[in-house]
Amino acid sequence: MQAFLNTLWLEGSMKKALAQNPNLLRTLIGLSLTLIFMLSYAVYGATVSPSVYIYETSSTVDEYSRVEASENAVRLYDEEANTTTWAWQVSANGANLTWVNVTATEVSAGSVLRVTNGGKLYSHELLGTAYDLSNPHEDEFSCAEQCAYEAVHERTSEEGGEMVFHALTSVDPARRSNGSVFAQDLAEAEQKSRDMIAYTHSPSLIRIELVEQGNRTTQPGMTAETVNEAFASVEVFSVDAATEFLWALAAVVGCFSMVLIPSFTVYFAARAKEKRDEAKLALSNADVDEEVSQANTIGNTS
Repeated sequence: MQAFLNTLWLEGSMKKALAQNPNLLRTLIGLSLTLIFMLSYAVYGATVSPSVYIYETSSTVDEYSRVEASENAVRLYDEEANTTTWAWQVSANGANLTWVNVTATEVSAGSVLRVTNGGKLYSHELLGTAYDLSNPHEDEFSCAEQCAYEAVHERTSEEGGEMVFHALTSVDPARRSNGSVFAQDLAEAEQKSRDMIAYTHSPSLIRIELVEQGNRTTQPGMTAETVNEAFASVEVFSVDAATEFLWALAAVVGCFSMVLIPSFTVYFAARAKEKRDEAKLALSNADVDEEVSQANTIGNTS
């Protein structure tokens, strides 16, 4: 360490600092190397021997168009209540069924959309809608906490026109879109992924009713849509080792900079003050020496 310090350009000031704390440099270098080693090993472990696998699913969308709904529609008029009920039935595929979406068009004001399923569905008015900045409650919406899990769901249209209904068969996000699993190898990861997705919604028959006020003869438009998920692929989760190492190294440098920069700033400020004091002392000594010299000269002359 002494030989290394003798080769440094800041030999004088660093030696003075180390004279007060000889273990400072060794501590800083040891901590730096330890952190770099730990971060490098973490990146290596996540890259070479990972245990996290990412799986993807493929979606199959079945749409029951307006024409199909019109052919299956049933009209019921209740004279006592003066309401007209339009009813449809959709035989959905229950294998890995995730979404049930219903859209009614050309409905009158005050109409009630009723969706019934014996297997029960999760639904909420905010589910599947676009984020609205004017609504402060939308950023706090969670279907797992706020969706109603019922066999019958109703929506009321106050102004008429179009009505939209969205529902989920499960609030578990692992059953739709992508997800991750922990496994020892690819075969185990694939089996776990398939188990996460596997689900049968039964009964899968969906009944859709639209109740309108008055004796209506013009049938509204009705479209139903169901989404089924299927296993697509699974792959090991990997990171770019070079990029992650650079970020880790930058984090180490940043952390030590936050510690060292204030410390060295105080140190160099103290050194500057010390040099100024030394300069003033040297100037004072010079003045004293000059006065002594002048006094001696006068004494010798006399």
